[in-house]
Amino acid sequence: MTLHIRHIVRTCGLALLGLGWAGAALAQSSSVQLYGLLDLAIGSYQTSGGQRLGRIESGGMTTSYIGFSGKEDLGGGLAATFTLDHFLRADTGEAARFGGDTFWARNAHVGVSGGFGSVYLGRRATPMFVATLLFNPFGDSFGFSPAIRSYYGATGVLAGDSGWNDAISYASPRLLGAATVNLQYALKESGNGANVGANVLYFGGPLAVAVAAQQVKKGLTVGKETAYQLGASYTVGAAKLFAQYGRIEERTALDLDDDIYQLGLSYRVGAGSLLASWGVRQTTGDAPSKRRMASLGYDHFLSKRTDVYAVYMVDKLRATEAGHTVAVGLRHRF
Repeated sequence: MTLHIRHIVRTCGLALLGLGWAGAALAQSSSVQLYGLLDLAIGSYQTSGGQRLGRIESGGMTTSYIGFSGKEDLGGGLAATFTLDHFLRADTGEAARFGGDTFWARNAHVGVSGGFGSVYLGRRATPMFVATLLFNPFGDSFGFSPAIRSYYGATGVLAGDSGWNDAISYASPRLLGAATVNLQYALKESGNGANVGANVLYFGGPLAVAVAAQQVKKGLTVGKETAYQLGASYTVGAAKLFAQYGRIEERTALDLDDDIYQLGLSYRVGAGSLLASWGVRQTTGDAPSKRRMASLGYDHFLSKRTDVYAVYMVDKLRATEAGHTVAVGLRHRF
């Protein structure tokens, strides 16, 4: 009887040990990450024709955010993913980019990835926005990038925001070792139409090229807006040269065409980079205008996660006084 009990105990112990190993294997096959970025700058800010204001500003070089993402191995080369990212204003502790902005406005999607690429459902950055930030020296800076400010934010003219709701997105694997294709379709659900966007990104040695296009109907009262963009960069030693051209054709209550140009340079200096960018947006049609912007800055990395920067920017809208901005900031990733 004693031997029988010992056999049962031993068998149960081995079974529990096996379950423990299985649980550990399952735990290793899935992961969840908490991450984010805080960017705060202090300076004197002025848009063309506007009042000069001294203030602390959140998100000068990168909009501050906090996020969660996860991945689970489904076997057979497949994985399930999710991403939830929330913008915030670190200078005041307020949520989102501005009043009325949604909570998970940066990203809110689930997806499946494998050898075919990745498919996502939910809110996700648009192919046009990704192409714009990749091919200018100030990246996704809503504060200082002439390219980003020409398309998006308070001084931008592109409809549909930098991320689309109700979207189906596809990202291809690398094609021919250097190119990727990204497609996005935002379902109608409400409003008068759907959105569609795409880009092709090529990174081959020192040369990189992007072609992007989108059409926006979702959220517009009438009509549609179509946009195209071509971007390129070329690395020569410590220098990287940037160029972009874009066109926006608005056929809504107004009939407008915008041509957007951007030239830029980044140059590595020690642990930092000198940054320079010039951009112009020429609008023709029912409400013609012209806006020029130029930014000059230095971004210095104190570590892999923390950098400090200083930027001077000029903003000039035709028939108004130029605006001058000077700011210094600290950006930390976690």
